[in-house]
Amino acid sequence: MIQIFLVFWLISALLIIIDKQLVHLIIHLGIFSMISSVCFFLLAAPDVALAEAVVSVFTTIIFIVCFEKYYSLVDVSVVKDSKGKIWRKLLPIGFCALLAVMFLMFIPDVPASIYLKDKYITMFAEDIGGENAVTAIYLGYRVYDTLFEALMLLVSIAAIIHLSWHEGKAQIEEQGESGMGNYRIASATIRIIVPVLVLFSFYLMVNGHISPGGGFQGGAVIAVLFICRYIIYHLHDVKIDRIIILEKLVFVLIAVVVIYFIFLGAGSWLSLPGEVYLLIMNLLIGVKVACGLLVMFYRFVIYERK
Repeated sequence: MIQIFLVFWLISALLIIIDKQLVHLIIHLGIFSMISSVCFFLLAAPDVALAEAVVSVFTTIIFIVCFEKYYSLVDVSVVKDSKGKIWRKLLPIGFCALLAVMFLMFIPDVPASIYLKDKYITMFAEDIGGENAVTAIYLGYRVYDTLFEALMLLVSIAAIIHLSWHEGKAQIEEQGESGMGNYRIASATIRIIVPVLVLFSFYLMVNGHISPGGGFQGGAVIAVLFICRYIIYHLHDVKIDRIIILEKLVFVLIAVVVIYFIFLGAGSWLSLPGEVYLLIMNLLIGVKVACGLLVMFYRFVIYERK
């Protein structure tokens, strides 16, 4: 079964490389992410599959909104692929084929070590807590990676702010209103899905230690909630400067919680179970991811197109 999806996955990747029309690229990227999510699920990684699906929804929305704002008044010929030489299309295909051949040639023929796998699966409930091994691994055994990933998101937001064309972080006035707000179906749909998204995001963060999900997926769903509000009603009442400060404070709290529970040990001053640590971390990571994605969206879609 997975071999079939991998073939379509490769075809969608080639279409992304070959096709130069922006509308088609958005569709191809969505298909690529959907197939990737299915492959992750078939490989017994539901957490990764859910993360890929959530990121796909978020990026697709950003692409569609940015495409509408930037290219609505541009001549269609600008976004169409220009007629170039055939080697410009064959070169990336040949490069991908070369990488695939090298990958197949240099696959090691020795059996993989399963020492860490067995250790993580058999000891995570006792060492870290919870019932989800994935959450215990990235918040326990691999907590250094999680800290650096959170730091990278913080650095990325700082780079977007300081390297973008728009100067300052103050809120700006929106010019124009969305035409989608006049459609009853769109307005009714957003009213229905908003409470569902709120409950779903809270469920993902609170139950990340016992089921697939966690802080990243929950935070991305919260960001999608605000994006839906903007698409339908053009509401961008979120104060970006306050969101940036909140993200920095949450990162500090994440570091403090990790130091207390992992480096010092939760039983040094106040004895708390590992489930409490996983719950707190998922909530903090969810808030941080939501703040980071909101800043990215508002910065690109609202500020940079002015």
